Amino acid sequence: MKTYDWIVVGAGITGATLSYELAKVGFSVLLLEQFQTPDNATRYSYGGLAYWSGTTPLTRQLCEEAIARYQILSQELGTDIEFRELDLLLTIPAAIDPQITATSYNNVRIPPQLLTVTEACELEPLLNKDAISGALTVKHGHIHAEKTTQAYIQAFLRLGGEIKIERVLQILPNVVKTSTTNFSSANVAICAGGLSRQLLKSAGIAIKVYFTHAEVIKTPPVELRLNTLVMPANMQRFQLEAKSTQVDELWNQPDNEPLPPILDAGAIQFQDGSLRLGQISRVLTNPDGKVNSQESENWLRKSIGKVLPLLENLPGTWHKCLVAFSSNSLPLIGAVPECESIHIFSGFSNPLVLVPPLAQRFANFASTKQDDIITQLLLK
Repeated sequence: MKTYDWIVVGAGITGATLSYELAKVGFSVLLLEQFQTPDNATRYSYGGLAYWSGTTPLTRQLCEEAIARYQILSQELGTDIEFRELDLLLTIPAAIDPQITATSYNNVRIPPQLLTVTEACELEPLLNKDAISGALTVKHGHIHAEKTTQAYIQAFLRLGGEIKIERVLQILPNVVKTSTTNFSSANVAICAGGLSRQLLKSAGIAIKVYFTHAEVIKTPPVELRLNTLVMPANMQRFQLEAKSTQVDELWNQPDNEPLPPILDAGAIQFQDGSLRLGQISRVLTNPDGKVNSQESENWLRKSIGKVLPLLENLPGTWHKCLVAFSSNSLPLIGAVPECESIHIFSGFSNPLVLVPPLAQRFANFASTKQDDIITQLLLK
């Protein structure tokens, strides 16, 4: 049996990026993914790069590194990842004082500019002026997350990496058991997003990594044009994540729903004219938990229609995926305490920004055991 230096489990943006960076520093790497076309958060991602949003010296530094990384990434990977900058428009509901909302953003790396209702509608003509009291705007990065992931995978394969479509059943020290065979490796990295907790549990390892069920509508290309990336300024998602992790034991109970779902109404249009409309975040402790798709889609369309009326009835299909997060907004990185050959690289609240610089740093750390950022994030 061939033994690899690293097996990476999960071929979303996180696993693809880490596999590439590990191969780039000279490790032999096997990337495992259970589906030929993964039905994951990467596939339904808005593609937004909030590299203006760092609030601590650590996250601000990573945001700066992400900007520099994305400027050269299409050239390095040999594929157009559709990187661009556009205006982010953070809408403020009509009943909320815009000045108070603006103040809550004072601590970010690049504080957004406060706009009046008129100014916001000039920037985004599709807005419903009666639904907002104002908006915030800042330059925001954007990529096509699926194309970026595939670019990383193709570059990884050119470096000699291997990818296999296998369903992982169990993680053991230095061994990954799949539905057809076993693979041997000096190290295993779990990059399985919302399934990371379940996979680690198969190894008898309890890690505080969590997930929501994210629900979105994906449209085909349309003639209508959205000028900006629209999101609510008062995001409920991060509050939901924080509250849902206060009692970790709740996550060990099957089919539990610790909190009711929330909806942050937003929209982004890709360069081909297609849109993502969302997003509902639902806390179900079962990764295979069932959701009433019709009720979810109706809620999404009605809420988006209040802010962007012309988008409410666009043709589109409803989708659900898992989104991983941690209890403190920082990713979970490094060897798990129970077994130093099993590592986790998951729980990113801002993955498209944080993953590229941290994957590069983690690969270098795995090679040299030195990195001032990674050592701050390692599991204790």
